Amino acid sequence: MKKRKLGRWGLEVSELGLGCMGMSEFYGRGDQFESEATIDRAIDLGVTFFDTSDIYGPFTNEELVGRALLPHRRKVQIATKFGVVRKKEDPTFRAVDSSPAYVRSACEASLRRLGVETIDLYYQHRVDPKTPIEETVGAMARLVEEGKVRFLGLSEAGPETIRRAYATHPISALQTEYSLWSREPEDGILPTVRELGIGFVAYSPLGRGFLTGQIKQPGDLAPDDWRRTSPRFQGENFNRNLELVKKVEEMAAKKGVKASQLALAWVLAQGEDIVPIPGTKRQKYLVENVHAIDVKLSKDDLAALDALAPKGAAAGARYDEGGMAAVGR
Repeated sequence: MKKRKLGRWGLEVSELGLGCMGMSEFYGRGDQFESEATIDRAIDLGVTFFDTSDIYGPFTNEELVGRALLPHRRKVQIATKFGVVRKKEDPTFRAVDSSPAYVRSACEASLRRLGVETIDLYYQHRVDPKTPIEETVGAMARLVEEGKVRFLGLSEAGPETIRRAYATHPISALQTEYSLWSREPEDGILPTVRELGIGFVAYSPLGRGFLTGQIKQPGDLAPDDWRRTSPRFQGENFNRNLELVKKVEEMAAKKGVKASQLALAWVLAQGEDIVPIPGTKRQKYLVENVHAIDVKLSKDDLAALDALAPKGAAAGARYDEGGMAAVGR
């Protein structure tokens, strides 16, 4: 697997990463042993970039990732996040805090859970409207100076915030949802990060699994699956989005590949500065995803995908009203 650079400051990762969130929460019950085996298999296949957050689990995903990666620490890059506050005793609780004191305490806690001395890429998970971004990034920069963090990132930040953050300290990566059915970053975020020389990490590049073609009806999702609350997985939106996926499946079949591989190949083809991090908790789907790097798309293929999945093609918002209020700040 080839490498890609995230930003201009020295962070280099595998061209395809692994999102580990679903191994612990949100997408139905996970299996610790299968999850750790999936991480091991990813390393065997050349994946070096692993994405987690303190809130996944909550808190347990960092422990799982750290444990699985411990034997491979020198050859992998671990990305984690802070800023969304959760409570173990009340998993439904949510708040946002990026105050300097919280930045430090969250980092120390993540280092302990991961079992590492340094976090390779440390993201602000969501922008805190109560704390100026300069104060947050300033606190993050001090963690770099102390050797606790190597590179800094932002998640779901808007163009103005990205510029202000970058003026405070170099930012290596901006993480935002990006896929055939979530092309909003093309309007403002991608031009901004490219102007500044910031790498782009695409989370949910498979449309939270919808673009794989494996989800045919809401009943295919576990009762506790977070996607049941997502506008794109509900009612008429679900049916309209299913039509979009059918078009992707038809084109994939003509090329002799999986719909998931075609969708990932499209993200990979959008630029050498983009690293998708499809999430999975099963080895079978990991292997399918990794083989997307072998799918070559011609100019005609890309034009066809642009036509069948233009901006705004997906029905419904990415998150509910509360979730949408927290992105793009």
